[in-house]
Amino acid sequence: MQTPLAVPVPVLRLPRGPDGLSRGFAPDGRRARLKPEAPESQECSVGQESQESQEQRARAALRERYLRSLLAMVGRQVSFTLHEGVHVTAHFGATDLDVANFYVSQLQTPIGVQAEALLRCSDIISYTFEL
Repeated sequence: MQTPLAVPVPVLRLPRGPDGLSRGFAPDGRRARLKPEAPESQECSVGQESQESQEQRARAALRERYLRSLLAMVGRQVSFTLHEGVHVTAHFGATDLDVANFYVSQLQTPIGVQAEALLRCSDIISYTFEL
């Protein structure tokens, strides 16, 4: 793997929810933490364990690359492709803790410029930026 991140990725914190403890998400919603399931069988072959650890290392490497790409985007002009073929550009600022929303500024849309905005990651098909 690469060297540790020198600068942490900027995080946008959502306001507290109505219960005063949450960050606006329902505790039983799709973002709720998954409870670990008890394994049905403790008898795993060494080959399967090895394959699972390889998959875990691959997922960790992909996650690290994604977080590094977010860090590289900070302060840069980013082009986003949204659903229905809509193309917008903006200066990337930060992401929330769950990487569900991107905070951007100077969002240039087909109907005008928005000074600041939150883009839902579920609406984004792809994004590009120059290094």
